[in-house]
Amino acid sequence: MAVRINRRKEKVQLSRLVNMKSSNAVFEEVRNNFIRFYPASAFEEIKKMYKDFVDLFSGKYPGYQSCNTMYHDKIHTTDTLLALSRLIDGYNIERKRKLPLKRVNLALIAMLFHDSGFIQKKRDVKGTGAKYTKEHIVRSIEFIKSYFAKVGLSAEGFISVKNMISCTGLTTNISGIRFNDKAEETLGVMLGTADVLGQMADRNYLEKLLLLYHEFREGNVPGYESELDLLKKTLIFYGFIQMKLANDYKGVYRFVKTHFSRRYHINKDLYQDAIGKQMKYLKKILKNSPEKYRNNLRRRINPTKIIIN
Repeated sequence: MAVRINRRKEKVQLSRLVNMKSSNAVFEEVRNNFIRFYPASAFEEIKKMYKDFVDLFSGKYPGYQSCNTMYHDKIHTTDTLLALSRLIDGYNIERKRKLPLKRVNLALIAMLFHDSGFIQKKRDVKGTGAKYTKEHIVRSIEFIKSYFAKVGLSAEGFISVKNMISCTGLTTNISGIRFNDKAEETLGVMLGTADVLGQMADRNYLEKLLLLYHEFREGNVPGYESELDLLKKTLIFYGFIQMKLANDYKGVYRFVKTHFSRRYHINKDLYQDAIGKQMKYLKKILKNSPEKYRNNLRRRINPTKIIIN
C-alpha cells in the first residue's frame, strides 16, 4: 500500500511513497500501476512468476540455494521492478497508444529474473553468487530459458525476455540487439533504465556500495582497489550513467516524472532527485574526511560486519 504523503511539504522523499523494505508492499504498488491500463486478470501470470522469484531468492526453488549476494539481493530486484512499472505507467499516460500487454508482461518477468544468474545451484558450494558477476547476465538468460520451458511459456517470449535483459548490461551495444518490434526495444531500454534508477536511488545506496566492492572482488571485476576507490569512482560512474540514460537508453527515464505528476501530484523526477542527493553527500564525504568514510555511512546495514575472505 502506498504511503500517504503531505504534498504541502516541499521535500518529498522517494522512500516515503512506498515501504521499500517490504517486497510485498512494493509488489502491490507494481500491481496498482499495472491495472490502471491493463486488466487485473492479466496480472495473475505476473503474480505466479513473482512467487517463483521469491522462492528462488529464498532457497525454496528446486535445485537452487538462497540468494547470498548482499548487493544484488531480493530488495534490489523489487526496487528495479517498481521503477520499471513507473516508467511503463508514465509512458502510457503520455502516449496515445499504450504499450502492448504481451510485451509488458514479458518485461515484468524479465525484471523479476534479470539477476537470477547470481543464484547458485545446490551443488555449487564454493564462494557466493558474486563469483558470477561478470557472466551473471548470460546465466540469468540460461535460467529463464529453462524456466520458460518448465512453466510452458513460448520460445518467442523467451527471445523477447532475452533481448530485454541484455539491455541491463552497461557495456551492451543496444543497437546490436535484434528486437522484434519497437515496443520490445522501448521496454528493453526501460529495463536497463530501471536497473540503474532502482539501485542508485536507494536511500542505502552509498552503504551498499561497500557490499558491491566485495562482490566485485570475489567476481574478479577489475578497476577497483578498495572500498574507498569504488566510492571515488562512483562519481565518475554517475557521469557515465547520466549519458547512458540519455543516449543508449533513449531518455525514457523522463517517464517517471509523468508518473509522479499524475499519480502523486509531485512535479519532480524523484529518482534523479534522490540520486543527485546521494552524489552530493558522497562528494562531501570524499572532500572532508575520505579516510573516515565508514563513519559517515551508517544507514541500515553495518559495513563493519563485511567479511573479507
